[in-house]
Amino acid sequence: MSVLNIIFIVLLFSFIVLFHELGHFIFAKRSGIGIIEFAVGMGPKVWSIKKGETEYSIRLIPVGGFVAMAGEDGAENDPELTHMDSFDEKTIWQRLQTIAAGPIFNIILTIVLLSGVFSYIGTPTTEVANVGKGTPAYEVGIEKGDSIVSINGDKVSKWEDVGINIEKNGAKKAKLVVNREGKEKTFEITPEKTKENRYVLGIEAKLNKNPFTAIKKSIIATWQMSVQMVTFVVQLFTGNLPMKITDAVGGPVAVISVVNEASKVGVVNLIYVMAVISLNLGILNLLPIPALDGFRILMLIINLIQIFSFEGSVYSLLQTYEDKVNKLSIDETSKVYKSSLLMVLLSNSKGNVIFSSTFKIGIKL
Repeated sequence: MSVLNIIFIVLLFSFIVLFHELGHFIFAKRSGIGIIEFAVGMGPKVWSIKKGETEYSIRLIPVGGFVAMAGEDGAENDPELTHMDSFDEKTIWQRLQTIAAGPIFNIILTIVLLSGVFSYIGTPTTEVANVGKGTPAYEVGIEKGDSIVSINGDKVSKWEDVGINIEKNGAKKAKLVVNREGKEKTFEITPEKTKENRYVLGIEAKLNKNPFTAIKKSIIATWQMSVQMVTFVVQLFTGNLPMKITDAVGGPVAVISVVNEASKVGVVNLIYVMAVISLNLGILNLLPIPALDGFRILMLIINLIQIFSFEGSVYSLLQTYEDKVNKLSIDETSKVYKSSLLMVLLSNSKGNVIFSSTFKIGIKL
């Protein structure tokens, strides 16, 4: 891997982290929270400009960035910042919005990136675009333009249903119903097994490149990946992973390798992988672990419950614990360590869709 590739990958990571911080920044401004600094990069300042009460800076090391808010890490005790509205002075709802905005912006970025991917490559429909000569579908008379209605009595509403039903059927003869020019036709077809041990019919799906369909598809895909990520995390912490942890988790080096391989395949694959990384950052940052946004959200919820129901002993205990964690890092570089921690759950050698290094759309069955 060349130095230029590494720099390019670091810049891509920085963009994702910055988008996360932008969410915090926008909602902090909306809530009237004083923003001390919005920084691009880490380390010594290379350039800065002050507009209003906020300093906007570019720093030497192009890795991520941070938002410094009044009222965080003891900033409210600085005599020069006492005129700013403190984070802690805002309502619980305003603080919740500000904290949750970072992860939510990452999820939104995932949807935007995937929308671009699906708009470019298209979304498979149930209509047949091509039939391979000499294949089972060709031999029984399936034609281009046929729309698949059902397989073995199971209704087909999307292209993925075709693959699922064919794999479930295996090498047995299947009953395939198609719509041809408004009339239903039934075929008996026996799938053939490929070298990759997949059962196929020899048909290819027609692709829909409608942008609105792509947006819908990207929202569904984001939801499905989010569920799989949460399931993975639960399995990780409960010790129920279906594989060795070394096969399921990779550190920063593994992540860089995944992105590098995706970039070799093409821009579309690279965008897909970046969408997955952004979703990782968003979902995992919502975990109730000290130093992550999810832990702060949890404490605010407990604080809200405390107001309406019981004394705040639990909240106080958690607050004390978080304060101790915060004291471990005292310079500005600590403001993005929560983001770097989330890059570990990305590389999966088993090819799970959450961690796939290469995006492939299955249109041939």
